[in-house]
Amino acid sequence: MAIVIDLDVQLAKKKMSVSELAAAIDITPVNVSVLKNGRAKAVRFSTLDAICRVLECQPGDILRWEPDATAGGT
Repeated sequence: MAIVIDLDVQLAKKKMSVSELAAAIDITPVNVSVLKNGRAKAVRFSTLDAICRVLECQPGDILRWEPDATAGGT
């Protein structure tokens, strides 16, 4: 996938665990882990908003695009 999720970086900056974030944004720790590990296929804007509010960051601090190595190109 060409979208990279840097949630672990933001959690480390805030010294916050997956469980603490999950409780703060009212979703399950499993769902936070799925997002953090890059296995999520989608994220709700309301969830992204809550993550950014709690971690005091911008969406671009969590999500970034990288060219897909399997897309052909270089």
